[in-house]
Amino acid sequence: MACKSRSGLCVCVQRCGGLPPTEDSRVTVCVFFQQRNLEGYVGFANLPNQVYRKSVKRGFEFTLMVVGESGLGKSTLINSLFLTDLYSKDYPGPSLRIKKTVQVGHVFCPVINYIDSKCEDFLNAESRVNRRLMPDNRVHCCLYFIAPSGHGLKPLDIEFMKRLHDKVNVIPLIAKADTLTPEECQLFKKQIMKEIQEHKIKIYEFPDTEDDEDNKLIRKIKERMPLAVVGSNVVIEVNGKKVRGRQYPWGVAEVENGEHCDFTVLRNMLIRTHMQDLKDVTNNVHYENYRSKKLAAVTCNGGVDISKTKNQMTRSPLAQMEEERREHVMKMKKMETEMEQVFEMKVKEKKQKLKDSEAELERRHEQMKKNLEAQYKELEEKRRHYEEEKSNWEAQQRILEQQKLDASK
Repeated sequence: MACKSRSGLCVCVQRCGGLPPTEDSRVTVCVFFQQRNLEGYVGFANLPNQVYRKSVKRGFEFTLMVVGESGLGKSTLINSLFLTDLYSKDYPGPSLRIKKTVQVGHVFCPVINYIDSKCEDFLNAESRVNRRLMPDNRVHCCLYFIAPSGHGLKPLDIEFMKRLHDKVNVIPLIAKADTLTPEECQLFKKQIMKEIQEHKIKIYEFPDTEDDEDNKLIRKIKERMPLAVVGSNVVIEVNGKKVRGRQYPWGVAEVENGEHCDFTVLRNMLIRTHMQDLKDVTNNVHYENYRSKKLAAVTCNGGVDISKTKNQMTRSPLAQMEEERREHVMKMKKMETEMEQVFEMKVKEKKQKLKDSEAELERRHEQMKKNLEAQYKELEEKRRHYEEEKSNWEAQQRILEQQKLDASK
């Protein structure tokens, strides 16, 4: 997975020990680097720094797979490479999770299927209309652990690496190199390389460069192949200096001592010098081989290979893109229809609310009109009474005046 830190490297580690790889057995390790101050540094030579800053900002992915027999120290080596604990009490290792059996099976099938499935996922993501989100979970490197028997490769090792070398970058490792003497280790290396050449097994080829110093470094690495490694996170004090290693009655096997093992060579190659080349070879060679084989099985009349069964039908990327486009159009039409239905429903609700409001206003208007009419009648009745009282009073006043007039006469 990509590390979103502005100054970090995200490494995805996949461990396989006779079991099919699973998504939950991946470990993400972030290794941070210190950024340099580039003020005042101009010119074309600053272009690598710009690429570096852009890559760090976006983050990048590197998937490392470890394969080998159980008990060869695969988890320990990963813990030593990235100074982390791959497994814990909550998530134990495969040796504690699987049941012991005496059956012999083709253990390379789950590994190969896993590698192919990741290439298939990337091919499908690459064939979509929207390719902005394309996680790269392809396996960029496979560390193949060889038991330190001193008798060369086993038939299973040969068959396993033959099945893997066309699909992933294979780097052979001699596990638990501290169980061999330096002389035995050198003879064992020569024997393994001889058998690899005899059986035409393709291991990772280091690229040639124009820099003499890089070529010298690559030659030194090639001379050490296969790399003999020792893994340990135990800190031991040797001559007043604390080192990581393993304590034995005859002495200490230091993990980061180049005279004791090739651990530092492997770590520098994976993290510092050849990580990008491993990714480039994976994308330009192994993935392109998978992609070309996949597309070669596609016919021109609809993307179906008649030599395959119905369950193994293969669609061309163009047909898949066209299907995705149709699905997208149908999805947009469906969304448009749903929006129209929602709009119509909202309009109906609004009209009904307006009608209800209008009816309420009319009812209130009629009620107010009735109230006004009642008040008008009441006032009219009061006015009529007043007029009658006024007329009676005036009549009485006239009578009184007439009586006074008569009395005065």
